[in-house]
Amino acid sequence: MNSMKLLLKLEPSLSFKIWGGEKLKHIKNIETDRPLGETWEISTHASAPSKVLVNKTDLNDLVDLSYLLKYIDTSDNLSVQVHPDDEYAKEHENEKGKTECWLILDAEPGAGIYLGFKPEVTRKEFKTALEAGLAMNHYLKFYEVKPGDFFAVPAGAVHAIGGGVTLAEVQQSSGVTYRVWDWGRVGDDGKPRELHIKKALDCLRFDEGFNRQLELGRKQMLFDNSGAHSLYSHKDFKAELINLEEGSKKEIRLEPKEGVTVLKGQIDFDDESYKEFDSGIAASEGIVFAHAKEKCSILLVKNKDA
Repeated sequence: MNSMKLLLKLEPSLSFKIWGGEKLKHIKNIETDRPLGETWEISTHASAPSKVLVNKTDLNDLVDLSYLLKYIDTSDNLSVQVHPDDEYAKEHENEKGKTECWLILDAEPGAGIYLGFKPEVTRKEFKTALEAGLAMNHYLKFYEVKPGDFFAVPAGAVHAIGGGVTLAEVQQSSGVTYRVWDWGRVGDDGKPRELHIKKALDCLRFDEGFNRQLELGRKQMLFDNSGAHSLYSHKDFKAELINLEEGSKKEIRLEPKEGVTVLKGQIDFDDESYKEFDSGIAASEGIVFAHAKEKCSILLVKNKDA
């Protein structure tokens, strides 16, 4: 990735979903009647690579990333789902597994996420209820969310993002999702969306220690204090939040392939302006000079090469 600029601004790949909302369309100035659920901001995944803004080159033609960064905006619940670990995904899908993490950016009153099983829920109980057509959300822990909340979602964790939530997601570069239950709704074609019950049950983790750790891993009020905040470290990526006050200036050292996205506010990186939900990637190692035009928050994601 050769360029005069250290930080290359990117154009996201758009993902339209039946549960998508309106916020991403508004922020990105995208005119469409279709519900926009996700923007894949920094992606080299073959199914939806982002592009270098200046020349429209697919990012995966230039570099291979171990992580993927996206924004998600919901008007309805996502399916109850699970992602496999690396071993299972390689054997069954010839892909990486998918561990991810969420930073909540906005939420309607009462909106939240489902993450992990309630205490004492067993595989047998859950499978029986699933086969009987019962509502699966009753078996999951629900968290009402606010901006600044953070959750780690490791492979094997049952989860669903609720309606009325906007968040940033950092994940392994994988597209493998196993739907467990889809709230009884139908897709754009008028038919129920495909479920993946057997594979999901293979991957779901019911052990209480694992599900308890999901709750303990929650962080809150991350936008309240200026400075740098470590969010999550995984073998494929490391995520960090930096909050800057209006007018502040900071030198930020970037590693090759490190991703940057602006969660809030407006900021100049060297001589280029980035606004809310703009994203870029470091073409090489070096320092960018950040100048916050207003109070802002940025998310940095380090690539961890295999």
